[in-house]
Amino acid sequence: MIFTTHYDSPLGRITLASDGSALTGLWFDGQRHFGGRQGALCSTSVGLPVFAETRRWLDRYFSGCGPDFTPPLSLQGTPFQRRVWESLLAIPYGATVSYGELARRLGIRSAQAVGGAVGRNPVSLVVPCHRVVGADSALTGYAAGLDRKQALLQLEQKIYFA
Repeated sequence: MIFTTHYDSPLGRITLASDGSALTGLWFDGQRHFGGRQGALCSTSVGLPVFAETRRWLDRYFSGCGPDFTPPLSLQGTPFQRRVWESLLAIPYGATVSYGELARRLGIRSAQAVGGAVGRNPVSLVVPCHRVVGADSALTGYAAGLDRKQALLQLEQKIYFA
């Protein structure tokens, strides 16, 4: 069973999903790829510890404090996708990396394949897919919309360089 709850962020409502012990999904409402992809969602107000920890993470993030912890995650995808998603966790707060550079770091020839995996990241924000940009630092490919990607990067840059 998948449990869900919601978080009202400055950039819109976010849905959180959990298997009961780990975070399995985090997406902005209306985001491509994830609205119906979690299977049978069971909306509940159950006070799961993982939801409390994720809310604490989100509160810190949106208040301008780079979170110094990661809630428990259970990333469901292909081995290739999981490898790409794990690499996203290594991108520092306030930094960006291009799809091509990420592909090179992973020893993968296709930046497009990496982009496909990045775009299907089930736990956006916590697994920072918004920190991946085009080769010329262009804002490309964010399932929650480029306006949100820009706002997230600006939040991180403002804090990182303050």
